[in-house]
Amino acid sequence: MHAMPKDIIVSVEHVFKSYRRGSQTVPVLEDITLAIGRGEYLALMGPSGSGKSTLLNLIAGLDRPNSGAIMVEGVDITSLQESDLAHWRAGSVGFIFQFYNLIPVLTAFENVELPLLLTRLSKRERREHVLTALSLVDLADRMDHYPRQLSGGQQQRVAIARAVVTDPALLVADEPTGDLDRKSAAAVLDLMDQLNQELGKTIILVTHDPSAAKRARRLQFLDKGVLSDAPQDTL
Repeated sequence: MHAMPKDIIVSVEHVFKSYRRGSQTVPVLEDITLAIGRGEYLALMGPSGSGKSTLLNLIAGLDRPNSGAIMVEGVDITSLQESDLAHWRAGSVGFIFQFYNLIPVLTAFENVELPLLLTRLSKRERREHVLTALSLVDLADRMDHYPRQLSGGQQQRVAIARAVVTDPALLVADEPTGDLDRKSAAAVLDLMDQLNQELGKTIILVTHDPSAAKRARRLQFLDKGVLSDAPQDTL
């Protein structure tokens, strides 16, 4: 496979994805080709069931395509063995989900520390990384709080701290404001702007929310598994 230009961080080439439902094959993604530049902020919009989350999961190495190739930072993740793929994910991708996915019995500090337990960092180094990430999301003073003691917006900010604590090249966010009130959603989107503009993080955002999509620098539209530039009336 040809080498990617250095400024392209994600290259999706002729990807197809379908699922089996009983005896039927249900197509989800049809011949998707997409290049994402380093430091880009891309929003994916489209109707429910259009394949947005599926494409995000393929790029993040959470799922595999039926055919085609996906390169992230020059690594063909579609060819990695499962153990290698898990190791790659742990160091290369930060995940932000709609429902936070925090572990209720762990404090904010311990939730953010989780991805670092897979690294070779010492306990002291892990603590420094966690405090840096929690400070970034303005929650260092809540590090000993459990998720139930935090608002939805605060829980999502803890989840963002967890996503960035390993300093990944790529952040993937699946409806990160979908469960938040307008004020909390705006605060989370401001934080994502900061991660993109000040820290140079590459962000792929799946959203139904036009106000969230407007924060991105580029908008793509998925409908019935086909990717296109967003229609003018999308936002």
